[in-house]
Amino acid sequence: MEQGQLLARGLAALDFDISSGILDKLLYYIDELERWNPVYGFVKAEGQDLIIKHVLDSLGPWRILEDLFIEMDKQFSDNKKLRITDIGTGAGFPGLPLAIAFPQRSFLLIERLEKRARFLENVICILGLENVEIHQNTVEEEDEPLGCVIFRALRPFTDKKLFRTIWKKIQLGGALCAYKGRIMHAKLELTELLDDPVLSSMAAHAKITPVWVPFLEEERCLVVARKTLNI
Repeated sequence: MEQGQLLARGLAALDFDISSGILDKLLYYIDELERWNPVYGFVKAEGQDLIIKHVLDSLGPWRILEDLFIEMDKQFSDNKKLRITDIGTGAGFPGLPLAIAFPQRSFLLIERLEKRARFLENVICILGLENVEIHQNTVEEEDEPLGCVIFRALRPFTDKKLFRTIWKKIQLGGALCAYKGRIMHAKLELTELLDDPVLSSMAAHAKITPVWVPFLEEERCLVVARKTLNI
């Protein structure tokens, strides 16, 4: 099956309207990744694996995220608009596919490596994505408070130092969304945080939802923790 066909079938299975331009933009993004990946080593995948394990995997929980964003809009006024921040985005996953899928939403992609940040800036410029900004930075160095944080293949929750920093930077009413593999492993990671003075409330209120990704046999889930007045 050709890459365009595979991606189109995957998007259709996820209930995306491919006539909206999402297919063409994602195909360009994939072409650029495959062009530069041998030079920079962005991801350890190519061809169908790149589409399934990275692009479609990034979009798998889009319905869950859409509902979350709508709910979070109630916490963010017009002068404090919700922004979705992808921490350690690497080659742009999951932030860039999500930004293409949600053109009405504002995205910030944080990547510490210059070569990756420049690659993403080039893709964003060519695609004319006005809803995405790139910061060549680390989350520890980010000054602005965070609204909704997303990440994929960042670090396990047991890296308590990192996640204390992230959780403290998330605004009241904000959320943390972590792409994870097996539900059992996600639960075990969260359990190890229950005795942490900063992260225990996050772990106790986290919700784990199974995620289906077209053509992917491996288990996937999304962990969402809201930062509310009770946390």
